[in-house]
Amino acid sequence: MPTIVHEFAWPDRVVVGTVGLPGSRRFYLQARTGAHLISIGLDKQHAAVLADAVDEMLDELRAREGNPFGIPTDTPIELVDNEPLEQPLTEEFTTGAMSLVWDPSTVQIVIEAHQAPGEIESFAEILTGPKEPQGLLLVRMPVGTARAFAKRTHEVVGAGRPLCPLCGSPIDPDGHVCSFPDGP
Repeated sequence: MPTIVHEFAWPDRVVVGTVGLPGSRRFYLQARTGAHLISIGLDKQHAAVLADAVDEMLDELRAREGNPFGIPTDTPIELVDNEPLEQPLTEEFTTGAMSLVWDPSTVQIVIEAHQAPGEIESFAEILTGPKEPQGLLLVRMPVGTARAFAKRTHEVVGAGRPLCPLCGSPIDPDGHVCSFPDGP
């Protein structure tokens, strides 16, 4: 089955945001160039790992001897984006596998987000592949935008329910049963 590729070579905006209350939030990766907007669903863990990987890649590039790329250590103030997700919010697909690569020819970090495989309905479908085309999101970000993306994503992920200092589990608004032997 063919793959539908949504590519953003120099996006005007690329962010992770959420809809819903902590504990039941839905995470989205959203990219926009001009009027072309896409939103894909992803797990909180995907978002956290992606932000860590972007920061790690930028830090490794910055630390390279003779680095010609001008990688910022902090988010450039003009690239800070604290605005909500853009509307209409229509999920194109849910993310499965993700990858992150460095493109030195354009000095960009490239995010590849592949659509999660759907439910297998029959043995014949295993042999013939999915009935529907699969989605792929390619987002190329300059290094400053990538640093701002990672910072915002860390903030969005961290804005959920507070964690119990003893067991590390999320504390719900209606209480928490601590699994730590001497917990509250």
